Amino acid sequence: MFARTQRLFLRPGWLEDAEPLARAIGDRAVAETLARVPHPYTMDDARAYLAAPEDAWPRLLIFLMDGGEAKLAGGIGLDEDDRGINLGYWIARPYWGQGIATEAGRAMLEIADTSLGLDRIVAGHFHGNETSGNVLRKLGFRPTGTSSRRYNVVRGAILPCVDFVRDRQPAALAA
Repeated sequence: MFARTQRLFLRPGWLEDAEPLARAIGDRAVAETLARVPHPYTMDDARAYLAAPEDAWPRLLIFLMDGGEAKLAGGIGLDEDDRGINLGYWIARPYWGQGIATEAGRAMLEIADTSLGLDRIVAGHFHGNETSGNVLRKLGFRPTGTSSRRYNVVRGAILPCVDFVRDRQPAALAA
């Protein structure tokens, strides 16, 4: 599964992506916003992630097209957890504040709505990561008014998360 936006190309990761992946997600400031990513994140971690068999849900790397060069800017995907089908993403620190998460999120939600026909998607962020909450709101998610608790590998603790939900958009329902 692939997606293209005005500035981005989303595609599955390949083993050749191991070095930029390890460097980008290995940044502690990035890793501590994610539940399952270890720190330090090594080349072996990157290779294992990239070699893992494809899941039922898409997980894509986000590349910013800069001139003729594609630069790894993050990752985005869907997975299933105890809350339902979950949208998750991360952005490499050099690309924070550039709208990449929102742009990639719109592309992933288009896939979820039209190709996968998902009626409801959940998401969340650790308390204190309001930037992620702002992205989720821009993508049409709404806070549920509840908090869940998720283990954060980097921090070694169970932390509160703000829960969000998004129902399929009316335009996708008509398609």
